[in-house]
Amino acid sequence: MQDLYKNLLVDLNNGKAVAKAGKTEFAFLGSNQKRICIVVVDENALYLTDDLLNFLLGILSACKLTMADVAVLNKVKQPGLNYETINMELQAEVILLFGVQPNQLELPLQFPNYQIQKYNNQQYLCAPGLQLLQKDKEEKLKLWNCLKQLFAIS
Repeated sequence: MQDLYKNLLVDLNNGKAVAKAGKTEFAFLGSNQKRICIVVVDENALYLTDDLLNFLLGILSACKLTMADVAVLNKVKQPGLNYETINMELQAEVILLFGVQPNQLELPLQFPNYQIQKYNNQQYLCAPGLQLLQKDKEEKLKLWNCLKQLFAIS
């Protein structure tokens, strides 16, 4: 409960109601307990449509993760989202990009899909959008090989 009200809008210490400018907050799905940020692109939902969410849950389950471990952000619904915002707001250690290229998050480097890239004490992994991955067995296998390495899955 305390986490919900950590940023006060009014300073009560001086007896006057003064609006405080807090950090820019954005909505994400999940609890971010393991500081894993998943950035997706879905025009049809706030985060993901039901079928894509179920597909993502299957990926997380295979990695021994749950929604409590991650924060899912939809780039379409948060156009100002960039890597600095993710770093400040979520303190993410792992960032998975599904259908999002590094330059779309204003990252100062480019790297291809399925290459684990370390930058700024974080690990990034780019992959095609979940819609494509869901339908393409070969792409799923490439992703799985990277996820095994990223999360030390044997």
